[in-house]
Amino acid sequence: MRAIIVRTPGGPDALELTDVPVPVPGPGQVRIRVAAAAVNPVDAATRSGALADAGLMPPFGSRPAVGIGWDVAGTVDAVGEGVTRIAAGDEVIGLKDRLDVPLGAYADAIVLDADAVAPAPRSVPATGAATIPLNGLTALQALDLLDLPSGATLLVTGAAGAVGGYAVELAAHRGLRVVATASASDEALVRGFGAEMFVPRGAHLGDAVRAIVPGGVDGALDAALLSVAALDAVRSGGAFAAVNGGPATPLPLRRIAVHNVWIRADAAQLAMLTALTDEGHLTPRVADTHPLAEATKAHKRLETGGLRGRLTLTP
Repeated sequence: MRAIIVRTPGGPDALELTDVPVPVPGPGQVRIRVAAAAVNPVDAATRSGALADAGLMPPFGSRPAVGIGWDVAGTVDAVGEGVTRIAAGDEVIGLKDRLDVPLGAYADAIVLDADAVAPAPRSVPATGAATIPLNGLTALQALDLLDLPSGATLLVTGAAGAVGGYAVELAAHRGLRVVATASASDEALVRGFGAEMFVPRGAHLGDAVRAIVPGGVDGALDAALLSVAALDAVRSGGAFAAVNGGPATPLPLRRIAVHNVWIRADAAQLAMLTALTDEGHLTPRVADTHPLAEATKAHKRLETGGLRGRLTLTP
């Protein structure tokens, strides 16, 4: 079968399409024939060596090649010993949440632990479903860490992006009053996701938010990695969730509870996201679709920026 791998870190041209053996599911695992895989910034960071440099994965060279791609939508075609919840023929979504693996979702097939897989939504095609796991789980797990009650105010930065857009929809569904920040041209888009208030990107965020929410919001979900600029918009004693952690994580000033969102696969939460999608509460957005062989082209487009929604690859 075909797969995209990286042997030596670098730019988009480091992505290599190669033939590899079809993986075999072990105990507690399933094999998925990939219908679509999403292209995410973490894939570019893996490919470039940035994650290895940050100590988030072993250095390149510790294995012959590294697989690329976290998000998958497809059909189960084999199950390992002990798997009873999922059967061959099931249409599913799944998340590969390990970085140092020889095969990722950019492939004809992928093996995942069964607890990283859930039924796919029936209301959207595989290309849309493939955008849900990584970004949807990131938004959901960030909101769980913030643990704000219904009626509380929440700032979402990067609200027009993949994580931010899902965060606005999920927060509004929980009854939170969302203040969204994004480009001025995206105001109608993010209000359509459920944002009650809007602050255009470029404004002094803390002052702008406090002008419409006196004293500051109860919490912030920082999908745009604005760090202390977003923290300044939070009231004393509030809560802050930094997506991806690292240097974008501010200090817990003014007794603000600061959380890092380190994504994990979770079948129950994936099933919840599937249900919310089918109920119309979550809106997958696909910017464009490329065949698997054009992974390099897709990464070049990702690095150009300005996309609304995720690029996807289809074998």
